[in-house]
Amino acid sequence: MKVLLTTLSAKYVHTTLALRYLKTYVENEFEDVFIEEYTINNNMDYILGEIYKKKYDIVCFSCYIWNIEKTLILCKNLKKVNPNLIIALGGPEVSFDPERVMSQNPSVDYVMFGEGEETFKEFLEKQNKGEVFKHVAGIAYKEDGKIYVNEERPLIGNLDSIPSPYDDDLSEYENKIIYYESSRGCPYNCSYCLSSTIRGVRFFSMDRVKRDLGIFLKNRVRQVKFVDRTFNANKKHSLHIMKFLKENDNGHTNFHFEITADLIDEETMEFLKDVREGLFQFEIGVQSTNDATIKEIDRNVNFEKLSKVVKRVSEFKNTHLHLDLIAGLPFETYDIFKKSFDDVYNLRPEQLQLGFLKLLKGSSIRVNEEKHGYVYKDEAPYEILKNDYMSYEDILKLKDLEEMVEIYYNSGGLRHSVEYIVKNFYTSPFKLYEDLAQYWQENGLFHVSHNKQKIYKILLDFYNEKIKEKADLFEDLLKFDYMSQHKGSLPNFFKRITIDNMNVRIHDFLHDEENIRKYLSQYENVLAKNILKKIEIVNFNYDILLFINKGYDKDIEESITTILFDYDKKTKVFHKSIYYKIQL
Repeated sequence: MKVLLTTLSAKYVHTTLALRYLKTYVENEFEDVFIEEYTINNNMDYILGEIYKKKYDIVCFSCYIWNIEKTLILCKNLKKVNPNLIIALGGPEVSFDPERVMSQNPSVDYVMFGEGEETFKEFLEKQNKGEVFKHVAGIAYKEDGKIYVNEERPLIGNLDSIPSPYDDDLSEYENKIIYYESSRGCPYNCSYCLSSTIRGVRFFSMDRVKRDLGIFLKNRVRQVKFVDRTFNANKKHSLHIMKFLKENDNGHTNFHFEITADLIDEETMEFLKDVREGLFQFEIGVQSTNDATIKEIDRNVNFEKLSKVVKRVSEFKNTHLHLDLIAGLPFETYDIFKKSFDDVYNLRPEQLQLGFLKLLKGSSIRVNEEKHGYVYKDEAPYEILKNDYMSYEDILKLKDLEEMVEIYYNSGGLRHSVEYIVKNFYTSPFKLYEDLAQYWQENGLFHVSHNKQKIYKILLDFYNEKIKEKADLFEDLLKFDYMSQHKGSLPNFFKRITIDNMNVRIHDFLHDEENIRKYLSQYENVLAKNILKKIEIVNFNYDILLFINKGYDKDIEESITTILFDYDKKTKVFHKSIYYKIQL
């Protein structure tokens, strides 16, 4: 019996933890179980052909909102070319209403719902023996043309009974993200989230977790993304893990956690002060700062405390912070969302993720959709179109604004230029991104793709047309942003500032041993021509570093300044270069 576990991931770098759990759970009894992962960007005929050619007896798909439509098309066509093939589905997108999934998709023979390890094992045992599925908990099946949905399977009490999906050989994860969990379940009951359908939190033992993390550290993987719904729900558990990672840090691997910021206490804060830059990355779900909204979605977040935590962690300058907002929640009008946006933006996280409400199957917000007049797409991912508080026109405006945030804020490449505009010319950050979106619409910029240089040029044009004040200072700042992010010559839309004998001065600077020791110590005994491959030296009309350090005071006087950009910094978490004001 040859079995395939497969899925269509959103991106190549993603890996599916669920499939690996299933395989390791049954591999002692069933040897011919294989994992193949594709992406939603792969050609569908290619996937169909690859699966068909390997002559599987059973194909099991892991189904999510991003892949369900293509998965069902694959199931239909696989059944056409191999009518004897057994097709089973699992995952959150088919677990809520398996009977409907099977009745609408005759090619699907089984749906496994809920926690899958024990169900999958029993499924294979029954298939191997040719027995009926009447008493297999957590499965829907067909018999004599009818669909039967069995009772739910109880959750696994001892998570350590599930074998680890990771061994010492991690070669298959090269250039990919490793997904990991130290717990299952969530202590919260947010109405838009499927985690609220499973009560309680269960933890893997610390010995088990340390063993797995030790493998990741030994192999120097790029990133480990914890999928614990609230990683710091249990402080003792989360702090123990983070301390272990700090003590065994390999100087390379990054660990991403979804946390609740207002649960971070003083002990944890003191610990976080001294971790390596880039060791941790926190994703914090704010979703809204409107009290009525927070109450309606059953979310327990103290934004005042959250703000204090975020500000303090930001001061450490060692941990990336990603804060999330959701547009389309109950009671949140366009103007109220604007306030939520400004509240979160003013915390200056490294990334502000603006998402749109998805009415997931089984979530309480979808069960009660009429209460707030929700209209949403019938197709996955079931994204909001409008509700009683936001029109579709409002949603479209926020879609454009979201793209502006991605380009001008989350990219990190224009941070100083945008901060200068916000501080000096806007009382509301939201209004700036709203104006940028309108400018893009008016100039047809949403309809074509733009390279990185063009993004800077568009912001320069926007400033010169809409703001104008001290345009030469803004251009200098924008030029600094560009050079701090990109090795190479200046784009031609920036003005060049030349000084006499520039090349000779640079040559003399790089041959001065004191300069090398002071600014570029890693290049001692390196030829000047080779150092130039790693740096850029650029002149500015203003002392830009002083301007930034003094909070973008636009009364600064002109003063030609030379800045050296070094792009060989080993840890490039917050900056793509380090830079110094120098004298040539």
